[in-house]
Amino acid sequence: MSIARGRELLTNEQRQSFIQVPEDELVVGTYYTFSKSDLELINKRRRDENRLGFAIQLAVLRHPGWSYTHIKNIPTSVLTYIADQINADPSSISRYPQRENTLWDHLKEIRTKYEFVTFTLKEYRRTFKHLYQLALENGESMYLLDEGLKFLKKNKVILPAITTLERMVWEARAMAEKKIFNTISNALTDKQREKIEEIISSDHGKTKTILGWLKEAPGYPSPDTFLKVIERLEYIREMKLETISLHAVHSNRLLQLSRLGSRYEPYAFRDFQENKRYSILTVYLLQLIQQLTDKAFEIHDRQILKLLSKGRKAQEELQKQNGKKLNEKVIHFSNIGQALIKAKSEELDVFEVLESVIEWNTFVSSVEEAQELARPADYDYLDLLQKRFYSLRKYTPTLLKALEFQSTKSNEPLMEAVEVIRTMNDTGKRKVPDNAPVSFVSNRWKRHLYDEDETINRHYYEMAVLTELREHIRAGDVSIVGSKQYRDFEEYLFSKDSWTQTKENNRLSVSLSFEDYIQERKQSLSESLKWMSANSNKLDGVSIEKGKFSIQRLEKDVPEEAKKLSASLYRMLPRIKLTDLLMDIAHITGFHEQFIHASSNRKPDKQETIIIMAALLGMGLNIGLSKMAEATPGITYKQLANVSQWRMHEDAMNKAQAVLVNFQHKLDLSSYWGDGTTSSSDGMRMQLGVSSLHADSNPHYGTGKGTTIYRFTSDQFSSYYTKIIHTNSRDATHVLDGLLHHETDLNIEEHFTDTAGYTDQIFGLTHILGFKFAPRIRDLSDSKLFTLGKVNDYPKLEPIMRGQINEKVIKDNYDDVLRLAHSIREGSVTASLIMGKLGSYARQNSLATALREMGRIEKTIFILNYLQSETLRRKIQKGLNKGEAMNGLARAIFFGKQGEFRERTLQHQLQRASALNILINAISVWNTLHLTKATEYSSKTGDFNKDLLHHISPLGWEHINLLGEYHFDSKIVVSSDSLRPLKLP
Repeated sequence: MSIARGRELLTNEQRQSFIQVPEDELVVGTYYTFSKSDLELINKRRRDENRLGFAIQLAVLRHPGWSYTHIKNIPTSVLTYIADQINADPSSISRYPQRENTLWDHLKEIRTKYEFVTFTLKEYRRTFKHLYQLALENGESMYLLDEGLKFLKKNKVILPAITTLERMVWEARAMAEKKIFNTISNALTDKQREKIEEIISSDHGKTKTILGWLKEAPGYPSPDTFLKVIERLEYIREMKLETISLHAVHSNRLLQLSRLGSRYEPYAFRDFQENKRYSILTVYLLQLIQQLTDKAFEIHDRQILKLLSKGRKAQEELQKQNGKKLNEKVIHFSNIGQALIKAKSEELDVFEVLESVIEWNTFVSSVEEAQELARPADYDYLDLLQKRFYSLRKYTPTLLKALEFQSTKSNEPLMEAVEVIRTMNDTGKRKVPDNAPVSFVSNRWKRHLYDEDETINRHYYEMAVLTELREHIRAGDVSIVGSKQYRDFEEYLFSKDSWTQTKENNRLSVSLSFEDYIQERKQSLSESLKWMSANSNKLDGVSIEKGKFSIQRLEKDVPEEAKKLSASLYRMLPRIKLTDLLMDIAHITGFHEQFIHASSNRKPDKQETIIIMAALLGMGLNIGLSKMAEATPGITYKQLANVSQWRMHEDAMNKAQAVLVNFQHKLDLSSYWGDGTTSSSDGMRMQLGVSSLHADSNPHYGTGKGTTIYRFTSDQFSSYYTKIIHTNSRDATHVLDGLLHHETDLNIEEHFTDTAGYTDQIFGLTHILGFKFAPRIRDLSDSKLFTLGKVNDYPKLEPIMRGQINEKVIKDNYDDVLRLAHSIREGSVTASLIMGKLGSYARQNSLATALREMGRIEKTIFILNYLQSETLRRKIQKGLNKGEAMNGLARAIFFGKQGEFRERTLQHQLQRASALNILINAISVWNTLHLTKATEYSSKTGDFNKDLLHHISPLGWEHINLLGEYHFDSKIVVSSDSLRPLKLP
């Protein structure tokens, strides 16, 4: 059946892949193994060709689901497998199609016997209706195509031509989009439509439209940047789009429309039909309101941090300036002290002795000067912030006017204080009312809150309110109306009613009963403590002295023979350009097919594949798309920019990465390095060469501002998850994101991190969610243990025991802790977001405390296991070493622009990091395939110890040319069975 070009969703190659008979052993065994009744029916035919033809017709109807006439080729392995079951000659199949009537008679008999249904107009309508309902929720063509095939197979319908299925999907999607577009567009007023037309047609300044201005990424966080963000926010708010009800449109569809809106350039919207144009822009602008609201608060957050940082630096500067004077006062104190001690011990006149070391007038002057030099007893710096108040005033009146805050009753005093300041800003009054609420102010700020006349100091009152407001918003106690990241804490979790209804079917790894949970943990903890108490003096490489652990450094366990083997294997690997390597891996794994166009939902064709490979290199090598276009004949910057915008979105990057990781997971050589059940995570700090809202400085990494690529590495040397985090963000809050939300087939059971990757709460959550958590803890020697019983139950361990677990707080909050964990497991909220809130406020709530206490149980058990098992210590070190090796390869690849990010937004930074990850995985897969080939050769030519393969890494890159002019040759097609030849001696 011929269809219009616009309704084609697949290339010819992709259509063939759908109707291809698979050779995978599992699939062949599942679908092509005949039962006794099957064989009885097949063997009713007399001739080999008829029995074999009948059997194959039955087999292909079961999978892939098309009739035999649609199948172009039956693989020899499948043909042989089927023929062997019926004792037929495989070559006899060549005689089967000679009589067409026989073929159709067989098909009719199979339909009748096995109740297969012919695809008719009735089935078309049924399937179309099913697809239409799905398309209202998800407009991805490949998803709909897969669901259509599943629906037809489930109903035992013989599949029609693939082009017919494409047309059904196209029409169902088009009809669903029309309904969605009309629903949204019809809800708009004429004035709102005029305003939408204005933002894509009117200019803002000389170089961009209003929409281009609204999309601008904020730069360095400053009062001026804050005001610019609010200006854009207020512009959109004036359109009053939030009054439109979108409840009739599925949330997934709203998300897809919003993503489209973020990708289209303003000029592109002018070519759309009105209902499509209005709908996409409406949804995108509503999403932009949330983003701008969040960015506004993030800037305020950074300004408060900057305020406090300047206070600390001012105090440090005072210490430097007054260092000589302070040293003089210390000398005076020492001399006077010695004189006083002498006077008392020898019963001399105090004043005579005092004047013998310092003249009285000098002493008085020294005391007066010391009073001026003295800092607060707690060495706080808030007294130095008075003059800094005016830097906040540049934007805080706008902050309190533009953002609306909501809170529970417990925070009413803080909300009243916010309203007091708002009123003062509106009326111009300078004096804080005497009855202004102050109960929410911490003791730290209260010391500076009142002037000598007992009136409230305006500067300190406002700074205290803004600081407390920031902390409560970060903790989720106070929410911002219209925000996505700063909603009420409870909004992120399953409601208590939903949890009550679903808790029996949860996917958590602990009992719903607190009594069962605590009994099991008591037993585990008690057994570990008893063992340690009895064997503390018998540990290999570990000693306990004076309340501290002492652990010997692990000796390297990589044999010299393994290093020699690795070198010999790598010498056999052919030299290759990175362009050729990437094309090889695309042909072998098909990872490039995941770069589906965000709007048309089409997979890339051959030419688009080459452009995608070039864009991946431009981003992954960090040379940029412009330089990549200059270095790649036949490819322009516009082509690269287009695929990066429309095909290299986050979802596509994740799926492409998953294809590579899954392919690596199935390779035999990978099993020598691990079984895919353990992994590690580590941050790689990147300098930022541009001003960005998310740029941070960290003294630990030297000068300059940057961000961090947080990468997860499997035990098989594959990088299965990556994200961008603030360089000052603790790694621990992001650990569970990678473990729970990667899209690969890996079944991670145990995870290793460095010290920054753990907190007590993460220990607790990982246990509840079913992961073994094993961090390498710095300063482990100072760690203390906890018990659920009495400390004196283990007298030998008392020096290293800190105290008793608060069992009551766990019991009181146990159900809420499980509800929190369930919400994270089911994707209602990310672990990083909710853990950031739990850890952001000094006066933590009981939920955070309970989770911390549960984590202390797990941490104690882990430390005890760590001390008694050298095997565990080596396992952790080996896992972390793989992550460090991955970072080493990443640094070598990401050489452009001096290894700096030049992207302002997290989205574009993540795109670069994901491209880098795909290159890393492609290199790992290519090396693994060719190392396998080299290993096979070596095993045939001499003595070969396979046990040494455990120490080999597929992350070598000396044989890969990363530089030069980049050519992509699509004519050379390789497969896992036809790899590039080795460099044999």
